[in-house]
Amino acid sequence: MTRPRAFTAVLATETNTFSPIRIDINAFRASLLAKPGEHPETPTLCSAVMTVGRRFAAENGWEMVEGTAAWADPAGLVSRHTFEGLRDEILDQLAAGGPFDVVVIGLHGAMVADGYDDPEGDFLSRIRLIVGPDVPVIATFDPHSHLTAKRVAAADALIAFKEFPHIDFVERAEDAWRLAGQAVAGEITPVMSVFDPKMIDVFPTTSEPMRRFVDDMIRLEKETPDLLSLSVVHGFMAGDVPEMGTKLLAVTNNAPELGQKITRDLGEALFELRGKVRSAEVSPSDAYARALDFDGGPVTIADMWDNPGGGTAGDATVLLAEAMARKLESIAFGSIWDPVAVQLCHASGEGARMMLRFGAKSAPETGDPIDAEVEIVRNIRNAVQAFGQSIVPIGDASLIRIGGIEVILNSTRAQCFDTSLFSNFGIDPTQRKILVVKSTNHFHQSFARISPLILYCAAGRPYPNDPRVTPYKKAPRDIWPINEKGPVNGHDTDTSSGSAGRRGG
Repeated sequence: MTRPRAFTAVLATETNTFSPIRIDINAFRASLLAKPGEHPETPTLCSAVMTVGRRFAAENGWEMVEGTAAWADPAGLVSRHTFEGLRDEILDQLAAGGPFDVVVIGLHGAMVADGYDDPEGDFLSRIRLIVGPDVPVIATFDPHSHLTAKRVAAADALIAFKEFPHIDFVERAEDAWRLAGQAVAGEITPVMSVFDPKMIDVFPTTSEPMRRFVDDMIRLEKETPDLLSLSVVHGFMAGDVPEMGTKLLAVTNNAPELGQKITRDLGEALFELRGKVRSAEVSPSDAYARALDFDGGPVTIADMWDNPGGGTAGDATVLLAEAMARKLESIAFGSIWDPVAVQLCHASGEGARMMLRFGAKSAPETGDPIDAEVEIVRNIRNAVQAFGQSIVPIGDASLIRIGGIEVILNSTRAQCFDTSLFSNFGIDPTQRKILVVKSTNHFHQSFARISPLILYCAAGRPYPNDPRVTPYKKAPRDIWPINEKGPVNGHDTDTSSGSAGRRGG
């Protein structure tokens, strides 16, 4: 009996179309660019389909062919040459290695390239042309993405991470391979249904009401026959594209009516939560006042809108400047992106003191560059931090000290995911009064273990976090809160996608 053959590959990044930082092939090399068979055993956020697929193939006697895996940390537009080159490289691998029984792809879902508002839709459509109508095409993706009609039409099953922070990226890859196995065995015919509640918001699942919403969704998934997968596609408000917005997505076993009802019910319930799900935000002065008044620590302050995970530079200095003005002590910052400053620190060496200008070079509303005499405490080549089962590079990096303030400078942009960002530099985060991290919510699981108080701070505006005033040119105008009233109801999209629609099943 012939073993089932599967193809898997990864092409992923998140594009903040307002970010001045462009992505070329070097950005992928700095984060992850692995040729066939070169992907490490630890997954990145969007490449778990590859490491999980290896295990699935070994356990089930499948032959798995690996294509290129490419992931770049979020930034601005991807160059046309880079996107088309990586896309065509993977498509050539798919065409040369076939035929295949199933294709499982790792995407982010919010990529935008020069000349392509929907590069993932383009990519999936080209995959479909190569494999034909009968081969299941399955993809995982980040919920901070754009669920387009083109993607739904090209794929059989799309599965988004359920959690924000995205601690479940490995579990969702396991879901994808489970569906792949069932589809190849003829046990299921996956079909997708989508509901558009006509809104955009920020949905942290670490707090109510989204915690309960996701828990109910998981329970519904387990208890409902023929419901294979449920996803809330949060949307990505920093992506100015025609189909930007929140969506509800169901994958059913050839039961589109069931999927339509479930996604409509969930979508209408989510619309009722609009404006009630986003974390409360405080100003820099209020954040420090509350942190200093708090009995105990460490208090974690999230510089939430200078989040490299949302495509910003991660070099804003608003909170650092205020800490310096207050002459704070026992406070550590993780981190500020400044490759030039890192080079200077490495050239000077550990223990040196020097005048250094760093930070606030990327964009308006990020503060002013810091000019200070600093002590270079630690220099690390190819520094990393953890994020679940993943290892996240931050490039060459330095720990500097300004009085009682410690600052990590990094050369590869990355948000703070984990307390290991500090401990890898010899900082015991539990022994600091205040920790300041650049992240919207991915830091939460790790820091909540040690921090009795977490504050979300709006410091400057490097990220377009208010859709009411963001200067969109392509995004829909009929969604809340761009349209403050919002529609009374959203609408179902075409649910003839998936294998049933293509096979006439």
